Amino acid sequence: MVAGTVEVMNHSIFLNGIPNGLEEKLDEFRQVLGKAEGDLLKIVGVGAGAWGSVFAALLQDSYGQFRDKIQIRIWRRPGRAVDRATAEHLFEVINARENVLRRLIWRCAYLKYVEARLGDRTLYADEILKDGFCLNMIDTPLCPLKVVTNLQEAVWDADIVVNGLPSTETREVFEEISRYWKERLTMPIIISLAKGIEAALEPVPHIITPTQMINRATGVPIENILYLGGPNIASEIYNKEYANARICGAEKWRIPLAKFLRQPHFIVWDNSDLVTHEVMGGLKNVYAIGAGMVAALTNESATSKSVYFAHCTSEMIFITHLLTKEPEKLAGPLLADTYVTLLKGRNAWYGQMIAKGELSLDVGDSIIGKGMIQGVSAVEAFYELLSQSSLSVLHPGEKRAVAPVELCPILKTLYKILIRREQKAQAILQALRDETLNDPRDRIEIAQTHAFFRPSLLGQP
Repeated sequence: MVAGTVEVMNHSIFLNGIPNGLEEKLDEFRQVLGKAEGDLLKIVGVGAGAWGSVFAALLQDSYGQFRDKIQIRIWRRPGRAVDRATAEHLFEVINARENVLRRLIWRCAYLKYVEARLGDRTLYADEILKDGFCLNMIDTPLCPLKVVTNLQEAVWDADIVVNGLPSTETREVFEEISRYWKERLTMPIIISLAKGIEAALEPVPHIITPTQMINRATGVPIENILYLGGPNIASEIYNKEYANARICGAEKWRIPLAKFLRQPHFIVWDNSDLVTHEVMGGLKNVYAIGAGMVAALTNESATSKSVYFAHCTSEMIFITHLLTKEPEKLAGPLLADTYVTLLKGRNAWYGQMIAKGELSLDVGDSIIGKGMIQGVSAVEAFYELLSQSSLSVLHPGEKRAVAPVELCPILKTLYKILIRREQKAQAILQALRDETLNDPRDRIEIAQTHAFFRPSLLGQP
């Protein structure tokens, strides 16, 4: 194509090799935020796990060329060493991709990977992230990223902060961040990617979601805090597999953000139901562990996996009706998000490894090369919350009051396997094959036809 000409290709218009409309989209979003000419729009990702790193890389690929209008950076803790085996594998990944190899040679960065492979040098996670390598996703090279290891420097004047931390680390890091925002005149926008919850039992049993953690830690109004989730596997999204996502929260920000984040292969819709989407984000990780166990124990039996899917989704629907008066239905993107997580993802992988005996529960829920297995802490949180007698519901068969968890046999079994360690992974199949187990439809009908909504579960009066 001759420079300066316009060519139509796959329904996208390109000008000088650059997708036309990106700068206009950036200008429109800058205007929404009240940015003056010459004033940078500053976006920082906090946490550099797989999804957090990919999210920053997607923005960098799209908008990084407009350096006079936008700055995109990512923060991660310094000091995390790359072990020798990972360094050797990283060297293989680099040499298998000519474009990556050429880029590193051009940046005078290739030699350090040679030395690391030979054991003559130690690489660090923040160091390789600058070259586009996420420690939790070595096989998928990203674009080079601007990495900051000083948290105060990263966030103090950021317009948008993307929370890519595990839910188990969100509160602690944002409490530190709040100290750097005491003198801010305007509140930032925060997009949370975290999937998980905490359970609090005092003064009454209730859940705390990552957006609530951020709100309480920083004082940033909840209208400025949004959740983004969808049916996505980070590496596949960066490789431009077609994907959908929803950004949930207040209308003021979710609508312009959906437009700003949308890309040809990554379609972002907006939705007002923050609670259901965020809770489902945590629940899907819980049940993905069980899905991995079922897959491993049945040699990938499609029939067994479909039986599990029917029962686990009915439990998810039941739980969300306890938490939200009119929750978003488990359909469309929400159902797809659950499906892809059960099908493929670190939590499903973890369940498979436990069931196969290739991984011990003693290694904990932070796995080298995978990151945090957030479903483990979520199992404990949801079980503790739903086992409280003060939340009792009527058992449909026995006609007596029981704690909600008694109507969630899969959640109960996962708790006994992962947290109490009273049972082996095979117990998940026993739970599915229990002759007394009700049709999943019964559980859904109970949730939808009874006044089970408990405002107190969200800390509401």
